[in-house]
Amino acid sequence: MSRAPGKRGAENGSNGHIRPDPSAPVSRKGILTSLLTSAPMPIPAKDVLGKCRFVSEFEKLNRIGEGTYGVVYRARDTTNGKIVALKKVRMENEKHGIPISEVVVGRSLESIFLSMEYCEQDLANLLDNMPKAFTESQVKCIMLQVLRGLQFLHGNFIIHRDLKVSNLLMTDKGVVKIADFGLARFYGLPGRPMTPTVVTLWYRAPELLLQAPLQTPALDMWAAGCILGELLSNKPLLPGKTEIQQLDLIVDLLGTPNDNIWPEYSSLPAVQSFTLKHQPFNNLKQKFSDLSAPGLRLLNFLFMFDPMKRATAEECLQSSYFKAAPLPCSPSMMPTFPQHRNMRTQPTQESSSQQASNLSDLLGSLAKKKRM
Repeated sequence: MSRAPGKRGAENGSNGHIRPDPSAPVSRKGILTSLLTSAPMPIPAKDVLGKCRFVSEFEKLNRIGEGTYGVVYRARDTTNGKIVALKKVRMENEKHGIPISEVVVGRSLESIFLSMEYCEQDLANLLDNMPKAFTESQVKCIMLQVLRGLQFLHGNFIIHRDLKVSNLLMTDKGVVKIADFGLARFYGLPGRPMTPTVVTLWYRAPELLLQAPLQTPALDMWAAGCILGELLSNKPLLPGKTEIQQLDLIVDLLGTPNDNIWPEYSSLPAVQSFTLKHQPFNNLKQKFSDLSAPGLRLLNFLFMFDPMKRATAEECLQSSYFKAAPLPCSPSMMPTFPQHRNMRTQPTQESSSQQASNLSDLLGSLAKKKRM
């Protein structure tokens, strides 16, 4: 099926071809070719959009976030009342493909939305607003679900490349889901170069900071270690502001890497440009003084400098940490929390009334001054 540019015009591509304006309304419907007669035939009006539905069938309730591919809204499906997450796709990123879900459309090529399952919380908002930290039993419950998700991804040769607490969603039944696959890529042998500036700085592995040429699932495992440390301490573990400061924080916590523990260390491109400060001690035990020996062992395996020696998701799931007391709670036993994302974007009726009252008083005061 082909589409022609609308009245808003088109622009020339680098190869001289006309490229349609994606924001222009579709002005001509495509055609089908009959397999029997090879003659062109029009597409029935009811089938022009295929199985896509119009976005007007969804009522936007509030904005809940923004990811790699666009703005995300909480919305209600007016046909069945179900609450969904509605993500508007930024079409400038379509060269890498988009995650497939139910697709709903507007009247132009810019109005493409993905309708996905709605999760009530993301862990970043939850950690920012919780009155007290997760218990260790709850931390284990969350991490087991994250590690199972990573085991599935890596088993299917996918690296997430942007794992962090804000990309971990939780339903009101305690089920954790890994979200935002905008930077995810397939990997394999032989390895191929990928975009180097990935993974939010606080969760970025040292091989990325030191400009290693290849990316492996070990990137996600380092980020998983950062998430485990953040859940245990109830604050970001390595909150660097620049790449240099991030490396300094890593060295302060784990010591300075060398060729004995990381054979490729001296050959990394960034190591040729500067020298890391000398710090010979691993301070994980001092940082997590109340953590059990199995928990410290798991963190140490997740924070191996050498990506080849870093623990895999499958190995982590076998860790004795998850078999020792306190045992992981069931997801159904996780506590429920207020939906802070919605509270910030939806003023209460009381606050709306108060704002209206304040406005009325202000207008009355202005009118009085004018009369005087």
